[in-house]
Amino acid sequence: QVQLVESGGGLVQAGGSLSLSCAASGIFLSINTMGWYRQAPGKQRELVATVKTLGTTNFADSVKGRFTISRDNAKNTVLLKMNDLKPEDTAVYYCNADIWGVNKTLYNYWGQGTQVTVSS
Repeated sequence: QVQLVESGGGLVQAGGSLSLSCAASGIFLSINTMGWYRQAPGKQRELVATVKTLGTTNFADSVKGRFTISRDNAKNTVLLKMNDLKPEDTAVYYCNADIWGVNKTLYNYWGQGTQVTVSS
């Protein structure tokens, strides 16, 4: 069974930094896009950043210049570094990945979510 396990997050003051890490575990062929989404209370889940297998990245306009995303294909991990955090970044952050199963079918997986709270 494939799982995405997140770590990091927590409480930080505005202007501070946090890192989120996500590791894919289980049996699978390979991973396509990996990324992070977030959901604030009362709002829809939204894209934060994604990174493709060869490193192409995509960011939400609201985090450009403040967040970076990277991945380690050998370890099946993705890292989100968040700098200059703002109270509006407060949300539950979810790891997401498109993973090729051993049956050569592409599946989409979500992590359990990790809370990021930015105080003003």
